[in-house]
Parts: sequence; structure tokens; C-alpha cells
Amino acid sequence: MSSETSTPGGVEPIDPDIDLHVPGQQRELLRSQGAILSAISIGGAIGALGRYGLAQAWPTPPHTFPWATFVINVAGCFLIGVLVVLVTEVRVAHPVVRPFLGVGILGGFTTFSTYANDIRGLLRPDTVGTAFGYLALTLVCALLATLVALRLTRAVYEVARQRSRQEVAA
Repeated sequence: MSSETSTPGGVEPIDPDIDLHVPGQQRELLRSQGAILSAISIGGAIGALGRYGLAQAWPTPPHTFPWATFVINVAGCFLIGVLVVLVTEVRVAHPVVRPFLGVGILGGFTTFSTYANDIRGLLRPDTVGTAFGYLALTLVCALLATLVALRLTRAVYEVARQRSRQEVAA
């Protein structure tokens, strides 16, 4: 397998600083990316266990609206919106925090592959309306949840910042 990619101007190495054919540089890549990959893996396991637990507690009968998956995805999108503001605007986070929480926990918790599979399962003559309703409602609600979370988190942070400034001034 080549570590090169085609570009409009020709072929360039993906990472010119690391040659994977050199054992010492393979270890350098593992050291620099190992912590992030570990954080994503551990976070993903935690998020998937949370999703599994919720799905077990709130099972979906066959050919009905999958409420558990809907709530998981909308809540996960809301939390992703909160996280984005916290780690990019409120505080500079450790480099492993965003991969652990965002890609790992929330990526493992949300389940858009199950969403797609649920839609496929509902595409039957007697439940096609439910399928399209689920498709549209999840998409709209997930996007709105992210937008609300972004705005709400920014607003709460701004109020907290203003209070802090007033306390310092007093």
C-alpha cells in the first residue's frame, strides 16, 4: 500500500515527515497518534454501551417508530453542539478531550447507521409513512438540536462571563 496520494500537480506523500518504511518513524507515528486513537476507542466503547443500555431499556416493537434511536440521535446532536462550543470557544481543551468526548463517546452513542437501517425496515406498504416521517423528523430535530445547543451554550457562557466581570469589578 502506498503512502502517497494524487494531487492536481502530481503525487505527494501524505505525511512527508514520517516514512512508514523506517521502524523508528513508525514508532513516532504511534506515539503521536496512539493517545488519540486510544481515547477515541475508549470513548466509543463508553458511548456504545450507553446507547445499548438505552435501547435495551426502551425497545422498539417491530414496524413502529423507533423512539429510542430518535432520542439517542437528537440528544447526541445536542450534546455535540454543547461540546463544540465548550472546547473551541470557552476553554482550550487538552488535545485528547475532543476526540474522546466528540468522536468517541458521542460518536459511539449516536447511531445514524441504525437510523438508516430502521428506515429501511419501515419501508413496507403499511409503514412507509412512518419511515418517511422518521427520516424527516430525525434529520430536522437533530439539526435543530445542534443549533439550539450551540446558541444556548454560547448564551449561558456569555451570561457567566458577564457575571464574572461584574464580580471582579465590584
